[in-house]
Amino acid sequence: MSLHPLIAPCRWPGAPTSTALQNCPMARVQVVGELLLLSNSTVPGMGFLEHALGAIQDVLDGRASVLFVPFASSHPDAYATVMRDALASISVRVTSLHEASDVASAVGDAEAVFVGGGNSFRLLRALRQMHALDTLRSLVDAGVPYLGASAGSNLACPSIRTTNDMPIVEVASLSALGLIPFQLNPHYLDPGPSGSHQGETRQQRIEEFLEENDVPVLGLREGAWLRVTDQQAVLSGAGTGRLFRRHEEPADVPVGADLSFLLDSKPRFDASPVARYD
Repeated sequence: MSLHPLIAPCRWPGAPTSTALQNCPMARVQVVGELLLLSNSTVPGMGFLEHALGAIQDVLDGRASVLFVPFASSHPDAYATVMRDALASISVRVTSLHEASDVASAVGDAEAVFVGGGNSFRLLRALRQMHALDTLRSLVDAGVPYLGASAGSNLACPSIRTTNDMPIVEVASLSALGLIPFQLNPHYLDPGPSGSHQGETRQQRIEEFLEENDVPVLGLREGAWLRVTDQQAVLSGAGTGRLFRRHEEPADVPVGADLSFLLDSKPRFDASPVARYD
């Protein structure tokens, strides 16, 4: 499948000349299939997913149905209804995993999967309890398109460590699907020029992550998404990105930037020296 003509990849000043990173026994670096990883599901003045319907159609490439994964929300029935209404406008039928009597069969029979936004910890806990992660991963490895928004985009990463969400539930492990070998930060927010907030900025929190982990982090501003087709990754949508790498200055990423070099990343988690407290 070719990329949408509006998102032809381009080189950009922040692109590295070398893609070499350290080895990591946890790294899952093979990237297969079709991915659409959205920062957000809604934008002001538009309906649910309305801003991304063209990209969704492009990824689905004529497929008539999508399996929706609603577990990042506490109201899966209502969430599935919203998704059905949104995709009905492009004649795509939605089934929801929370309604399935046999999870493995529902995932295995899916033409495409869309994992909705909400709380990433709640989403990951539910899929772990259902033993659905390996089944989803195998499905995408077989070439079935994976679409995600917000928490669903976090789930595509090796870990959910760069989510903005509060850990409202206990999760046995933060390891996720690993469909891409780097991290995303959906809803990336630049610090305002002034304000009363005195806590860490989003950039500072990502830099804290990089103190402990040698894994690139792509911040997706509102309206942005990452489109992966086989071994090509392109930033698209109406928003831009910001790329963070260990021991390097952050770099703004324009719409249309070719980020395929990130698919060669070899992430190293917990890569800082072990602290000693005597």
